[in-house]
Amino acid sequence: MDTAILPSTFLLTLLLSVGLFFFIRASTKDRTETAQLVSEQSEAALMPQLKEYFRSRSYRVVAVNRELNQVTFEGNVRPSWFLAIFLTLLAATGIVCLSLVVSMLFPSLSTLVLAMVLLSPLSGLFYWQKSGRLEKVSLKVETTQSEQTSSSKITVVAHRDELSELQTTLHLKSGE
Repeated sequence: MDTAILPSTFLLTLLLSVGLFFFIRASTKDRTETAQLVSEQSEAALMPQLKEYFRSRSYRVVAVNRELNQVTFEGNVRPSWFLAIFLTLLAATGIVCLSLVVSMLFPSLSTLVLAMVLLSPLSGLFYWQKSGRLEKVSLKVETTQSEQTSSSKITVVAHRDELSELQTTLHLKSGE
């Protein structure tokens, strides 16, 4: 085989491995965002729906600030089995690819490098330990009066998946 092909293939595979490492690390990153949502309902009609929504999602009220009209919910976020298995398979595939290229460059290390595939479950374990955490959701409801109707403006600080689920479940519009 051409002498320039193996080193360039090794370099590209090494770069892909670095990308895989950062992808696995980013799977546990906190993705908390702030969103402004608008509802056509009044604050009195909306608050029980919000409380019921968060109760059904296994959140509990931990703090209420009546002056600011702000409520803080707290709940445990469970890690995903699918994502843990998926990350393990991705890590195994990446390690196999890297070990094949290394074994072509250094044939004496082929069994040692291929044994590194046994480390791939560590990526699933890493995800599992880091992603199961206590999640906080803070929401503030304000009434906005217009000439014909009263609506509510909700400021929510939560995980971005929780924000999108809240918006679709309660039929809220984006206020930004």
